[in-house]
Amino acid sequence: MVQHDWHERRLRRSDDPITALHYQLAYARHHGGYEALVLVDASGTLVAGAGAWPLCEELAAYAPLLEHEDGRAPLRGPVQLQRLTIEGADVLLAARGPANDSGGAAIDGAAVGCRRILMTRARVA
Repeated sequence: MVQHDWHERRLRRSDDPITALHYQLAYARHHGGYEALVLVDASGTLVAGAGAWPLCEELAAYAPLLEHEDGRAPLRGPVQLQRLTIEGADVLLAARGPANDSGGAAIDGAAVGCRRILMTRARVA
């Protein structure tokens, strides 16, 4: 029998893109030390999130507005935003809470993961 020396780093997987996005965001939220991490469309509609649901909904609603402000937010705590374009659609990753030292890498990793999940789904559809 052939033995492989690789280790699957993703412990939780799903063929459902919304569940897969949640797993991706939950991992990044934990890794980055955020209170909440959400993926939202340009109108503020929550696509997927990780964290307390009311906080995710609030963060999603404000994310498009925060992108165009001077950094002052009506939300408690710091917010980080990252814009992504996937298959021609603009979406935002928004994270709330004081990130730990891995925060920047966590949100960058979440961006890569979200793009991979959504691009894979677009090719299948």
